[in-house]
Amino acid sequence: MTAPRAGDGPADRDAGGPPRDATGQAPRDALPGQQFGGDLLTEIFNNSMDPGYAAAAKKGRGHTPLGVAGRVLALAAIGFLFAVAYLKVVADSPATTQAREKLVSDIRRDQTTADKLESDAEKLRDEVSGMRDQAVREAGGDAKHLRDLEAVTGLGRVRGDGIVVTVGDAESAKDPVTGKPKAENSDGKIYDRDLQKIVNALWYAGAEAVTINNQRISGKTTIRAAGGAILVDFRPVDGPYRIAAIGPDAMRKTFENTPVAKQFRALASRYGLSFGVRDSSKMTFAAAGDPQLRLAEPVPSPSPSPSTSPSTTPSGGGR
Repeated sequence: MTAPRAGDGPADRDAGGPPRDATGQAPRDALPGQQFGGDLLTEIFNNSMDPGYAAAAKKGRGHTPLGVAGRVLALAAIGFLFAVAYLKVVADSPATTQAREKLVSDIRRDQTTADKLESDAEKLRDEVSGMRDQAVREAGGDAKHLRDLEAVTGLGRVRGDGIVVTVGDAESAKDPVTGKPKAENSDGKIYDRDLQKIVNALWYAGAEAVTINNQRISGKTTIRAAGGAILVDFRPVDGPYRIAAIGPDAMRKTFENTPVAKQFRALASRYGLSFGVRDSSKMTFAAAGDPQLRLAEPVPSPSPSPSTSPSTTPSGGGR
C-alpha cells in the first residue's frame, strides 16, 4: 500500500498547515518551513477573530435593519430632549432677567435706605452729644475733655487740617500684539496689610483721626481681605485708596521719614504702584459706627477668711 502524502487527506488540513492548491503545493506567500506544521503567528494574523465571535457577528448582520432603526430612534429621542431643554431655557430667560433686575433694584433700594438711616443716626448722635455736654457742664464736669476722648476713639466728629496718603495698584502691562492686559502682577497690588501699615504709621506720626475712603477708623475697626476685596469694618473699599489723617503740622514730615513711607516709595519705583502724600486743610471726619460694647458685671466680694476675722483674732495677740 502506498503511504499517503502530506496534504492528501483531511488529517493534514486539520493539523493547521497552510492551505494548498489543486496540485498540492503551498501558496507562494507561505513562509519556507511552514508548509508542514503551521505557524501560530501566521494563524493569528490570518484568522484574527475567534470562530464564535465570527458566528455572532454573522448572525447580527442579519438584524442590521432593526439595529439601524433603534439607533435612529435613540438619536431622535436625544434630539427631542435637547430641543425641549433649549426651549425651556429660552422660555425661562425673560424670567431670569426679570429676577436679576429685581435683585439689583432691591440692593440699590436697600443701600439708599441704609444711607438714609446712617445719616439719621449721625444727626441723632449729634443731638445726644449736645444734650450730654449740657448735662456735664451743669454738673460741673469738663465736656471738652469728653469730646477729646471721643475724637481719639473715633466716636465723635472731627474737623481740622492734615494730610492725605493715596496708594493704588500698578497698571497691568498690555500685550503688544493683542493690546489686552497681561497676567496680574501680584508685586504691584495693594493688599489689606499695606493699608494696615499706612494707618499705623499715621498713628505713629501723631494722627488724631484717620479715615480710609471716608470711613472712620476707630480702635475697634478691622481692615481685612475677603476674596479679592478689602473690607474696612466689613464694608468694601476700592482703589485707589485714600487714607486721610488729621493731626499736627509736623505730621507729614514725620510720616514721610517712617520706614513704611520709605518702603512704599521703593515699591512705587520698582513695581509701578502709585503712592503719594499731600497736605489737606479743613477736613471733616464723621464719627465711626457705634461699637458693640460688652457690659462688665462686678465680681462678688469673697467672704472674709477666718485668719482676718475679728472674732477669731487671738486675745492679746493683736497689734
